[in-house]
Amino acid sequence: MSTDTPPPDAPAEPETAGPAASTADRYLAVQRSDEFAGLRRALRGFIFPMTVAFFLWYALYVILSAYARDFMGTRLFGSNINVALIFGLLQFVSTFLIAWLYSRFADRKIDPIADRIRAEMGEVTHGNGPRG
Repeated sequence: MSTDTPPPDAPAEPETAGPAASTADRYLAVQRSDEFAGLRRALRGFIFPMTVAFFLWYALYVILSAYARDFMGTRLFGSNINVALIFGLLQFVSTFLIAWLYSRFADRKIDPIADRIRAEMGEVTHGNGPRG
């Protein structure tokens, strides 16, 4: 029997243990980096306040609809346009506004840092992958 052959009862080692381990180590190193922490902080700095603002705005709409029916029923234009309808339409407007603001924010603050981290990881960016 040759000395290079493992005994038959020895567990087989996966052939990709080395590269897989080094890839995992690279991801952990990036996760612990100051640049990645800054990226997460910037993302949270936009998302959390914007989410709270939107939920408060939506809660205002729901509460007014439930408890201020006379105010929400106030006619503004013609016979069918009232405050409730305008507030309801403004919910859609605010949703699109937040999406547009996030897109601008991500283009300026998030994507450049994410692209730099991705490049440091050795991955090729083609501009058509997941963003933001």
